[in-house]
Amino acid sequence: MSKKVISAKDKISAVMLYCEGNVSQHQLAERLEVSLATIQQWIRNYESMGVDAFLMKHYKRYSKELKLQAVQDYLAGYGSQDDICKKYGIRSKSKLQKWIKQYNGYEVFKSYGTGGSQIMTKGRKTTFEERVEIVQYCIAHDHNYAEASEKYQVSYQQARSYTIKYESGGVEALRDNRGKRKNPDEMSELERLRAEVKILRAEKEHAEMEASFLKKLEEIERRRG
Repeated sequence: MSKKVISAKDKISAVMLYCEGNVSQHQLAERLEVSLATIQQWIRNYESMGVDAFLMKHYKRYSKELKLQAVQDYLAGYGSQDDICKKYGIRSKSKLQKWIKQYNGYEVFKSYGTGGSQIMTKGRKTTFEERVEIVQYCIAHDHNYAEASEKYQVSYQQARSYTIKYESGGVEALRDNRGKRKNPDEMSELERLRAEVKILRAEKEHAEMEASFLKKLEEIERRRG
């Protein structure tokens, strides 16, 4: 089911109705056919940035300094995720959660995109097996295309393109006629299944890690509540 699109005007009207005490969060969620978490996010964004939160047309960029300070404040117990998002104008709790996970995993924060770091822009020919390996790595590492590019010596765009192809069309979409080895049409059903299992295993492990991480965050939130 496609995600329902709510206009900026309707978001502002909804938040104003709630702030004026005319409707509850649950009533708004039901009326607009969105989740309660979405309504709460709109309210949090309004309290942090005013109506500008809904009028921004471009992806909001966050400096690495802001990311680090927000994470450290949260881990130090200076507020809930909602509090930290309001304080630093973070538009969704999922962003803060991702930063916390990066921090706990000792990853270097990036301001946005690739953070200005050098990435490979020149591509190379790849085999079907290599494309499977690249997609498996990207999925297991939060779609870090720059890291995959460096590890497998392909371009950033190749790593991204392979992953998008797989996510939209499955392992069959990774087949083409540019591989160094045999023609994709000659690949056996067993080879195809092996490739699918390899990527699905990475997806499963990544999902389990995400669930475990979110469970730990929820426990922290409960203790602070």
